[in-house]
Amino acid sequence: MASRQAPLGGLAPRCLWLLGAVLVMDASARPANHSSARERAANREENEMLPPDHLNGVKLEMDGHLNRDFHQEVFLGKDAGGFEEDAGPRRSRRKLMLIFSKVDLNTDRRISAKEMQHWIMEKTAEHFQEAVAESRAHFRAVDPDGDGRVSWDEYKVKFLASKGHDEREVADKIKNKWDLNVDEETQEVLENLKDRWYQADNPPPDLLLTESEFLSFLHPEHSRGMLQFMVKEIIRDLDQDGDKKLSLSEFISLPVGTVENQQGQDVDDGWVRDRKREFEELIDANHDGIVTMAELEDYMDPMNEFSALNEAKQMIAIADENQNHFLEPEEVLKYSEFFTGSKLVDYARSVHEEF
Repeated sequence: MASRQAPLGGLAPRCLWLLGAVLVMDASARPANHSSARERAANREENEMLPPDHLNGVKLEMDGHLNRDFHQEVFLGKDAGGFEEDAGPRRSRRKLMLIFSKVDLNTDRRISAKEMQHWIMEKTAEHFQEAVAESRAHFRAVDPDGDGRVSWDEYKVKFLASKGHDEREVADKIKNKWDLNVDEETQEVLENLKDRWYQADNPPPDLLLTESEFLSFLHPEHSRGMLQFMVKEIIRDLDQDGDKKLSLSEFISLPVGTVENQQGQDVDDGWVRDRKREFEELIDANHDGIVTMAELEDYMDPMNEFSALNEAKQMIAIADENQNHFLEPEEVLKYSEFFTGSKLVDYARSVHEEF
């Protein structure tokens, strides 16, 4: 399967009139988008030989959960690190307004759905480029002889070594076809990885992955065939009646939780509400109450321009208080928690006092 090209193109220089704007808001922002990005970063080194569970700029995780960082990923791109809790208030606020000015292509001080769509595609291209660089580094690590192809056995040796096994001992066992003596959980992971390896291997299959095939193995969003494989896996996990489609009840039934207190009830209610909105507004394209594999594939394809436009409209609707179908600076700051994961309302007040 061929790797997919991300759209390229730079943004023309724009005026930065927003940097000095002083905007004061008293209303509260939307509920926090509780990001799990830091947890994923902490686990990345330990699992670096595994394909990542999380794919930046893709709406669903590999386990079928919604990517709760998606809107921040496609709005901030590489600038996501500038809005941590310990970042300076004025700096964070100015950075957000700088991003606003870049999205605002015609400099009319408001963001349209088309401008947001263009921006989402650019940020997705950034994530694609980061994935390529990461995959290239991992490919070199598992291709010790440098022949430009990685065998399943070569990868298996490196994977088990990353799990604490002796690399030379594992290599000898594989070479001599001896039992690897791994635990049941590790064996199950290996079997799943081998299935994925087969899927990434372009015909005729030889279990040898080139650098581009290895990229598809780690990042299925880069390959049409691997994206379809990912969609089938998600539907298989969520489909309860075996019709290879998803109803609303099937999509919102994950996970099966036991509500023990009000906090648990709130979490459960939030899960259902978020997934119901996603199903009805974005995934179920023809609004017939059923999601097919094709609909889920279109929804998950980060390079689908129609999906990007729908996402743009939804992101604008979240903060569009005056209902003019555009985003204005005051609205972006007021709903900064949705766009950046950080509350900047108080920051605006402090800047106003300084000015």
